[in-house]
Amino acid sequence: MRIILVGAAGKAGRAVDQLMRERGHDIVTVGRSTGDVRCDISDEAQLAGMWQQVGQVDAVVSAAGEVSYAPLGALRSADFEAAWQQKALAQINLVRTGLEHVAPRGSFTLISGIPSRDPVVSGAAAATVNGAIEAFVRAAAIEIAPRRINVVSPSVFTESLADFGDYFPGFPPVDLADVARGFQKAVEGAATGQVIELP
Repeated sequence: MRIILVGAAGKAGRAVDQLMRERGHDIVTVGRSTGDVRCDISDEAQLAGMWQQVGQVDAVVSAAGEVSYAPLGALRSADFEAAWQQKALAQINLVRTGLEHVAPRGSFTLISGIPSRDPVVSGAAAATVNGAIEAFVRAAAIEIAPRRINVVSPSVFTESLADFGDYFPGFPPVDLADVARGFQKAVEGAATGQVIELP
């Protein structure tokens, strides 16, 4: 399959890139400052340029999205707006603008995260946008068939515990290799409208 991978330079993106190349897929990497194609997917004009450059693909994978972690009292409206723009709306627009560029039986796989189902202190912005992405995936699945759409929702990465472990006390972490297999399941499988929870 020819797969466009957004956020390929991030921790999850690198793991997905490695696994999918090992599986024999042709990967087109996308990032804001690195990759085969440079694009900030939160900018619709750049998205249009990306699709013009990439052309047709069999699958779209997004492992991108930034969210601020801070106590609710310290979060400003701008923090929620940034989380919405950078993680939720960016991925929604990736799907919306990509429909005509994805094979009729192709797929989209997005990323959310565990705070949508198991909130943590300082994770209100993350919970909000992750929940929005998951709701979007369930709604989009009934409209874009036979194209498929799913979302991978991982716990804190084992490899990121030094940076984010304090936000997730007692949460079982997930190895990036398992996160990559979650994306593999979405791309190579047959399900649609699913939230793939890890662990």
